[in-house]
Amino acid sequence: MRRHWLRIFAGLLLWLPLTLHAASEAPYSRIVTLDWGLAETLIGIGVTPLAVADLTNYRRWVGEPQMPPQVHNLGLRSEPNLELLTQLKPDLILITPQFEAARPLLERIAPVKSLAIYRPDSDPLQTAEEITRELAELTGHQPQAQQLVDDFERQLARLRGKLAGQSLPPFYLVSFIDERHVRVYGEHNLFSAVLARLGHENAWQAGDNYWGYAQAGVEQLADNPDAALIYFAPLPLNTEQQLAGSKLWQQMPFVQQGRVYAFPPTWQLGGLLAAQRFMGLFEGALSDE
Repeated sequence: MRRHWLRIFAGLLLWLPLTLHAASEAPYSRIVTLDWGLAETLIGIGVTPLAVADLTNYRRWVGEPQMPPQVHNLGLRSEPNLELLTQLKPDLILITPQFEAARPLLERIAPVKSLAIYRPDSDPLQTAEEITRELAELTGHQPQAQQLVDDFERQLARLRGKLAGQSLPPFYLVSFIDERHVRVYGEHNLFSAVLARLGHENAWQAGDNYWGYAQAGVEQLADNPDAALIYFAPLPLNTEQQLAGSKLWQQMPFVQQGRVYAFPPTWQLGGLLAAQRFMGLFEGALSDE
């Protein structure tokens, strides 16, 4: 009998955190996230996350907005530091569908909510706005979210008007895997959606995946000889030097015609802030010509 009650008591202890957290309701303030796009969107609506996964690579691949120094680093996105997470006592953990495998463990610490900017057959700009509003509901930051949406729409309208009537080439949008291979962003990508809203064309027409990109050889980018190319930092180690000495790269039409634009880190899987950052860089690149 004693062992029977001990087992019941152990079970209660195991599920007690879930019972306590289940009583939590919005607005949430102690939020952690495994996803960088959700992290940047939180910053965009005036919410500082308690912790974000893999801040070292966030700084390398996302760049802006910078995370405040008080934000804790949770370690790898695929293997967050559960001990630290428990100590931080969050009231909400945000994930995206690719991290669903971690849900059972995370739910022992706090309520978990999954939000996805990239969804099958969706417009990533539209879903980015939806995610912005969902995060606002969760945090009580609706006015700030509306401001972010309005700022984006104003910037888009201004740049679209500025570029109206200009004859621009179609643009390849790529990240380098090595000097001979790229991740090329297609019609389902966030930045491609921005180009479309600006009235301009993505040069890559060969299809993409769920996340809006395809892997391609550099030689495939010669299929559209009229195209320009935008590539995003960071580049793999020594890639810049290898490209400088590559006969293939030097023979690419956009290289020979001086239509190559290097952009700093900008998160292609991000939200409205990433879209705004891309627009600013795009406008700046065209203005420098």
